[in-house]
Amino acid sequence: MKRLGQAATAGEHQIEAVLKAIPAWHSLTVGYAPVGGGISNANWRVEVEGASTAYFVKVPGQGTEMFVDRRTAHDASLKAANTGYGAPVFAFLEGLGVEVFEFMEGWKASSNRDFLEHDVRHNALRALKAFNDQPPLIQTKTVFDMIDEHQRQVAALNGRTPPDHVWLCRQFERARAALQSSGIDLRPCMNDTLAGNFMLNDQRAIRLVDFEYASNNDPHYELALWFGEMFFTPEMESALIEEYFGRVTPQTLARVAVNKALADLKWSTWAMVQRAVSQIDFDFYKYGVWKHMRARSIMHDSRWELWLRQV
Repeated sequence: MKRLGQAATAGEHQIEAVLKAIPAWHSLTVGYAPVGGGISNANWRVEVEGASTAYFVKVPGQGTEMFVDRRTAHDASLKAANTGYGAPVFAFLEGLGVEVFEFMEGWKASSNRDFLEHDVRHNALRALKAFNDQPPLIQTKTVFDMIDEHQRQVAALNGRTPPDHVWLCRQFERARAALQSSGIDLRPCMNDTLAGNFMLNDQRAIRLVDFEYASNNDPHYELALWFGEMFFTPEMESALIEEYFGRVTPQTLARVAVNKALADLKWSTWAMVQRAVSQIDFDFYKYGVWKHMRARSIMHDSRWELWLRQV
């Protein structure tokens, strides 16, 4: 762990500038070390003289301002903390877009394997629902808004698009029309339900982290994105839907199915933007191509037309 004044790399100089911007830590001995994980930001563990806890500091990565409204992310972090399912928030440096949290000692990022356990799945569902049931966030951004934004960004950056881009866009517009016709219930949503954003302790309790993509959105999308990331079986999904909504209906199943395709289209397009702007060592192109393939698999499903009618 390095101390203030020992920075040798660009990232270390960046975190030191952040730490110096926190008045409460002036004149105290402060140490920092990188935390692995994440494909958008630089994450750091910070230890402060006399503090009863370590801190987790997230420094925005280059280009993330294209996707992330930091004020909304902070609003979501506070609301998650209020539910008891989020990490306590220590500070927000709005000018730098930096959030500081209490470090979650004894917690680890979960994996897809962890979600094979019934209790882990259903604890995570309760955490998501508690967040979804919070008062509205300061920003509304539906999956339609997200995809529209990413498509404009890809065009502006002259980014890569798949050969069947026009067909994918046509299916997207059909899904948008169907869902908007039936009405959308807007709630606070994480919009980024990777396994690693669910923290797990030895008692298999859950905490939610990383609200950079949060906004008011359709909770059916929240579940669809999560289900797709976890590769749940249909039986697992039905049990989770029943607990979340109180029952399973053809309409709910259709809305989740259509939103799965939209989620993959959203993240595939996001990846094409990241490929053009990010400096993170990650194969965004491969990730995006895979997401496009999975969106197609849903749109080519023999039930796609039925789902569009049922939503």
